[in-house]
Amino acid sequence: MSALWRPALVVVAVGAAAAPLPPGVVERFYSDGLYLALQPRLTWASNRLPFALFDALLVIAIGAWLVSVAVDIVRARRGGWARHVARAVARTVVWTAILYLLFLALWGLNYRRVPLAGKLQFDARTVSPEAARVLVSTTIAQANALHDRAHANGWPPADAIDAPLAQAFARVQRELGAARLAVPGRPKQTLLDLYFRRAAVEGMTDPYFLETLVASDLLPFERPFVVAHEWSHLAGFADEGEANFLGWLMCLRGTEGEQYSGWLFLYSEAIRAVGVRDRAELSGQLAAGPRDDLRAIAVRIQRQISPWLSAEGWRVYDQYLKANRVEAGAASYAEVVRLALGVRFGPDWTPLVR
Repeated sequence: MSALWRPALVVVAVGAAAAPLPPGVVERFYSDGLYLALQPRLTWASNRLPFALFDALLVIAIGAWLVSVAVDIVRARRGGWARHVARAVARTVVWTAILYLLFLALWGLNYRRVPLAGKLQFDARTVSPEAARVLVSTTIAQANALHDRAHANGWPPADAIDAPLAQAFARVQRELGAARLAVPGRPKQTLLDLYFRRAAVEGMTDPYFLETLVASDLLPFERPFVVAHEWSHLAGFADEGEANFLGWLMCLRGTEGEQYSGWLFLYSEAIRAVGVRDRAELSGQLAAGPRDDLRAIAVRIQRQISPWLSAEGWRVYDQYLKANRVEAGAASYAEVVRLALGVRFGPDWTPLVR
């Protein structure tokens, strides 16, 4: 019996990856059920620690794997290379299966929930170049109006949970009809920070301890939106475009600095949805302040980025998303524009649910 649990575990992991779970079942019993019962507890515990538990998991897992491989090499020198190589491969497969099953149980099944567009009043007919032009004009007007006050008031410390944004997080969840609320994660830096900066990654949600990890070089006016985006993942919205959409809505319900961060982000996404001629005309309407901020973001990225590492990192992430049934892969980030154009809103940009 003891020899069978390892292959059985691998079979379970493969079956879990391939199982065609109905989105409605995942939504009801996992995303709105088990996950939201678990998330507040895990995030509350991880918030109490000044370091990222994800880093500890990486160090322990990689360290244990390297030690086990070293032991296999020492034993293999005494004879039986094939047997010890097979043992190392088998161990790696089993450990990967364990980590994958934990990933699904703790967060990853949220990839299989009902799409946000299926829960909101969404009309694809309103997604058009003309509507995109209007949206870009709106983002420009808002960014221009908010810039001076946002910079004058400043932003909270990088490693603190911002209370107004946390209140906005709860409000957006209620507007979506959540019966139980996810709690915000304390923004933390990670041992992966160098990779984040070199690959132009702004943040990450730890899928095991449900932490919020952010790049250390984010500019103050970028940070509110990035944190809001990651908190959307903590609420169980794994799709990147949906997290962008909810992060934007979250910012609109926060302080003027947070509102500015959200509108500046949406401008950078929406401007790509209009034609080249419209793009040149509309971008000229952006005031000097927001234009300088966008330029500062571009300079920050160019100063740190490794083009090769960034391309490879996003290629791997694209495959990761597709493996988790996000058909658009990394392109799903741009889904925020489609949602902003197609979702029906009430007063104060309140999304209307079905």
